[in-house]
Amino acid sequence: MSTDTKRPAMVNASSGMLVKRLWSQYLQQHLGKISISVLCMIIVALGAGVQARLIEPALDKVLVSGDIQMVWLLPIVFFLTSVIRGLGSYGQTVLMHKVGLRIIATLQSQMFSRVVTADLAFVHNDATGKLISRFTNDVNFLREAVIKVVTGVGRDLLMVLVLVSVMFYTDAVLAIMTFIIFPLSIIPITLIGRRLRRISSETQVEFGIMTAALDDVFKGIRQVKAYGMENSEQARADSLFERIYKLIYKSARIRSLSYPIMESLSGLAIASVLCYGGYQVLNNETTVGRLMAFLTALVMAYQPLRSLSNLNASLQEGLAAAERVFSLIDYNPRIVDAPSATSLHVTQGTVCLEKVSFSYDVSIPALSNISLDAPKGATVALVGPSGAGKSTILNLLLRFYEAGSGSIRIDGQDIRGVTMESLRNAIALVSQETGLFNATVRENIMYGHLNIKEEDLIAAATDAAAHDFIMALPDGYDTMVGEQGLRLSGGQRQRLSIARAMLKNAPILLLDEATSSLDTKSEQFIQKALERLTSGRTTLVIAHRLSTIVNADVIYVLDKGKIVEQGDHQTLIKQNGLYKRLCELQFGDDAHQTQAHQIQNATPANV
Repeated sequence: MSTDTKRPAMVNASSGMLVKRLWSQYLQQHLGKISISVLCMIIVALGAGVQARLIEPALDKVLVSGDIQMVWLLPIVFFLTSVIRGLGSYGQTVLMHKVGLRIIATLQSQMFSRVVTADLAFVHNDATGKLISRFTNDVNFLREAVIKVVTGVGRDLLMVLVLVSVMFYTDAVLAIMTFIIFPLSIIPITLIGRRLRRISSETQVEFGIMTAALDDVFKGIRQVKAYGMENSEQARADSLFERIYKLIYKSARIRSLSYPIMESLSGLAIASVLCYGGYQVLNNETTVGRLMAFLTALVMAYQPLRSLSNLNASLQEGLAAAERVFSLIDYNPRIVDAPSATSLHVTQGTVCLEKVSFSYDVSIPALSNISLDAPKGATVALVGPSGAGKSTILNLLLRFYEAGSGSIRIDGQDIRGVTMESLRNAIALVSQETGLFNATVRENIMYGHLNIKEEDLIAAATDAAAHDFIMALPDGYDTMVGEQGLRLSGGQRQRLSIARAMLKNAPILLLDEATSSLDTKSEQFIQKALERLTSGRTTLVIAHRLSTIVNADVIYVLDKGKIVEQGDHQTLIKQNGLYKRLCELQFGDDAHQTQAHQIQNATPANV
């Protein structure tokens, strides 16, 4: 059975469905702030209408009639209106940014929850950079859309409605002439929006690819330099930058098409007003003040009209991002607790795999009919060539993946019938990849056990042969270890990983090639720490260095997903099979027996 985790389909959801979901699940819960923001928008719009209307008395009563009272009154009213508009604009801007940013924080939290609770296959199927891009680029597009759309629909539409009302109140005939023209822009603006949504979706995908590529290079910078690949990586990065440049430029060019459309239509509208309005003034059918008031309202309406024309472009970019964001949020993991799951109760710590089969890919089985037993307190070693299925067994035991068939039991309890939290609390993992975070030594050791007392922390570090080197660090336990622990040596990182497992004090221990990348001196420190760690625990150990597992109670030899041999070291040597050949490859012909004898004498512990 394949565990090829199905990703949520990147369906091209309709704009209406996406807008409805954004409103019902995210915007609606901020209805109070949005309502106050809309009230502020109404104030801004009404202020614009009042200022447009003030032009008529300013010209007709002040300049033409010479009304001295209006000379003082109109400037004061105009100024107060400006202050009120400014305050209203401030209020709606601050509130809508607060709503937009809160929605983005909620979306990011939901996405993160999906990633950390997802099946391991889901996380591994995407480059880290692509996932990070969802949290940065995509949500930024969506944030801009939420803020611009709600603000645009509110402030700009209200302002247009108020100013149009002023125009009809001032001169209905001129208003009708003007607004016969503007509906002509709807078709090209809609077409522009559709193209922008498609381009925006492509751009966001490219941003994910670029982020993943940068992440790879920065993490592997030593390999880049060691193999002289600087120029090659530069060329690859330049190619990515160029593709993004072309997409963003294309988006900007298409978005800018709305400007000549709106400019031409507004120019036609103003030209029509000047022609007909000028004719009315010359024939004393209207006043200069009224005509100027109409023109002022028309010009003031132009900016929100242009903003509304760009609103569809911003909306389509945001919806393209929303599709990608929701595709992550809607992901449902396959490996979940059963409805009737109970807590795992570990009394002995025995582990049993019975006829377990599994494949990462349907065509390539990783494990075939595997059965093995790890009795209470025993050390069971898994050895074999690369790709034999050793790490897969540990992954299945932790339920990182689900077995295709067969059963895995701990103290007789099928792990599919217990909660994953209780299962993983009963198991400690120490692997070649130490899994250190860019935090302090203290935080890394206490990871998963934040309420541990200081003396327990120090005891775990001491048992892991780590306390002395920790105290020699610049800030002791409060020293930052750097990304992936790169400020520490390999042996130091591994000892912190062992200290973390010491602190967990789980009854079952998994060692996944915990010493394979260490030098001889570091390995001696680690072996002594591992002796203390494995004492009294059921241990499954994968070892690249066979010298570390010659004292194991049982050794299972795997090849191509099957168990081909089992027994202790001496028994397997006598069988003259794969295990002996592996020993000879490492120790040389007949030298493995001498090597093993020396190790047995020097290392009386289980590992």
